[in-house]
Amino acid sequence: MPSGRATRGADPSGGRDATVEPTLAAIVGRFIAPRLARGRRVCVALSGGLDSVVLLHALSRLRAAGLDCELSALHVHHGLSPHADAWVDFCHEFCRRLDVGLAIGRVQVPLGSGEGIEGAARRQRQAVFARCQADWLALAQHRDDQAETVLFRLLRGAGVRGAAGMPDERSQAAGPRLIRPLLGLSRATIAAYASEQALSWVEDESNADLRLRRNHLRHEVLPCIAQQFPAAAQALARAAGHFAEAAQLLDELAAIDRLLVVGAHGRIDLRRFNLLSTARARNLLRHELHGAGMRAPETRWLDEALRQLASADTAAATCIATVDGALHVYRDEIHVVRQRPPIPTLPLAWRGEAQLSWGADRLNFAAATGGGISRRLLAGDVVCLRTRSGGEALQPDPRRPRRPLRKLFQEAGVPPWERDRLPLLCCGERVAWVAGLGVDAAFACAPGEAGIVIALQSGARQRIEQGLESPAGTA
Repeated sequence: MPSGRATRGADPSGGRDATVEPTLAAIVGRFIAPRLARGRRVCVALSGGLDSVVLLHALSRLRAAGLDCELSALHVHHGLSPHADAWVDFCHEFCRRLDVGLAIGRVQVPLGSGEGIEGAARRQRQAVFARCQADWLALAQHRDDQAETVLFRLLRGAGVRGAAGMPDERSQAAGPRLIRPLLGLSRATIAAYASEQALSWVEDESNADLRLRRNHLRHEVLPCIAQQFPAAAQALARAAGHFAEAAQLLDELAAIDRLLVVGAHGRIDLRRFNLLSTARARNLLRHELHGAGMRAPETRWLDEALRQLASADTAAATCIATVDGALHVYRDEIHVVRQRPPIPTLPLAWRGEAQLSWGADRLNFAAATGGGISRRLLAGDVVCLRTRSGGEALQPDPRRPRRPLRKLFQEAGVPPWERDRLPLLCCGERVAWVAGLGVDAAFACAPGEAGIVIALQSGARQRIEQGLESPAGTA
């Protein structure tokens, strides 16, 4: 059983095979070179294992041969193995020899999240990937990994998109684009390169744990299949390509259907949606959820969603929840709402800060003259931000009477699930400002008077304006 220590490749031929390195390096070079016109910063996700070591080494050799890229590496320290610190040391030394900068992203994998250790570790790893400061993040999965992925997902009942396996390039909700330069190469080719270059790497002892289903497929099932179907890995990888093409066609059909059912506000009109056939409606829902960055739900969830949407009363608060968010119906339109971080449950004091966080969003406080909230009227009392508790009223227009927030939200078209997340700025017991509605007339700034203008900026908009997400930690 692997011990987690460094392993050195051995040359089984006993001599130098000059055809191995150019073949692998040439494939990686042909993959990377055209992409560098869109960004020169290439970072390799370096676990320290065979595949990522080979990928970083090949890119380092290509850089030395003239490939115009800024090369770096990123290692995620999960802390799950007793050898985790030794792997960091190995990666540091390997990158030092290659003259490649290395960042370490340390994460804490929650053990009781209900998604399993593998799933929780993957989610933490993806969060580190999203913060990586590069144009391209290169992952070292290869053709055998693709075969395992396709078979694994098929056994879990995946649809066309899931059976398409791993793409060779894809975007993230935030961070660099993910690329897989080795996806067309076999594990044997990668091992041959490592042997040719006399590379060392580390072995993760968890890769030999047959209690993990992926490992069982890799070590027990696929070798058995290969005895009868020697080209099984190539065939499964080829099938992934066919599924990917089919998934693209389904996406194009969903885009066509969306144009047919889109409402005035750019969302899906419920009545038109319910006129689609079941298969096309299900496909469009998958497309919407995927576009919102949510995982594909099970078929039974989609069927339940279709059933509820078919009988939804536009006046009712229809909500169909999934792990990543929910579908809501409001004013005859379907809203796809992602799961968001919680907002403060207790009043949040404001003491003149220019910015305050509000869940995943941000409140900006800008100085103004003759506009916004009067600074003078805020002075002398405790000023805080909180959510509504019921019974609050506001007078946005001095020519109209004070009215309940519930009525004002309805008139403004603020969906019910958003109303309880919006912050209220209170001066003592009085409401001075409400996000989405504005300033109360009693606190309005007079002409020429010093004021404060408050703006609530969504987390999604922040990421766009910052060029994806701002860096955090050492990753």
